[in-house]
Amino acid sequence: MDKNNDALVEKVLNEMMKKGISVKGEDQSKSSGGLQMNDFLNSTSAVPELVGTRKIGDTIGMCIPSVDSLLLDQLHVTKRYSVLGVLSARSGAGPHIMAMDEAVKATNTEVIDIELPRDTKGGAGHGSLILIGGYDPSDVRSAINVALDTLSTTFGDVYNSAAGHLELQFTARAAGACHAAFGAPEGKAYGLICGAPAGIGVVMADTAIKTASVNVLSFASPAHGTSFSNEGMVHISGDSGAVRQAVKAGREVGLKLLGDMGEKPVNDFPSYIK
Repeated sequence: MDKNNDALVEKVLNEMMKKGISVKGEDQSKSSGGLQMNDFLNSTSAVPELVGTRKIGDTIGMCIPSVDSLLLDQLHVTKRYSVLGVLSARSGAGPHIMAMDEAVKATNTEVIDIELPRDTKGGAGHGSLILIGGYDPSDVRSAINVALDTLSTTFGDVYNSAAGHLELQFTARAAGACHAAFGAPEGKAYGLICGAPAGIGVVMADTAIKTASVNVLSFASPAHGTSFSNEGMVHISGDSGAVRQAVKAGREVGLKLLGDMGEKPVNDFPSYIK
């Protein structure tokens, strides 16, 4: 290849990098799901903002390498960044927030907005809209990829039946996403215990709190904090072992109660809260 061609290739690569598109093999997502936009030449999408999709929760991840200031003025973000990451889904909310919590721990990015649309494609819960910010497109794209690849873990303790659903979440060290969404103290263990219909969540919360010595951050119900979903949800923090124990106790009684309404609730992925 002559010098002119070398210069042209270098120019193209530089322009791709400015848009946050990587051609390095080590940057490839390890997940088998979704689309990998860093396989630029073979991608079926013509939209460079796309990072990937997952069937889990009907989820899409995107990155805007240089967000327009006029749009940024109208977004409900807590901090202005030039690079914007977007994680959006029809079903999930809690799993997506927990996945993004892991993503911001692993990258130089920050959660700047979390909104919970009333969705789940007609079910009792939420969808999600999570915005993150950063200064480098590669950091933001990396964070979105981490979140996408973590969903199969954070959906592990979501149990569904025709009558309703349960959701349990736990982290030994909460970060920016858990803090922004649920008021969890950063660096402390955090647990989420949720049941639908909402009344099941009330009993799950009571059982969990009685089981272990934890701090109760809040309780969310249809008219008070769940965006009018049919869920009862308690947020707890404290010692890691105690929080884990409380979450497991809530899960146990929730599975029994929801099962009493009909079919046995099942999870689509292996439980991660042991």
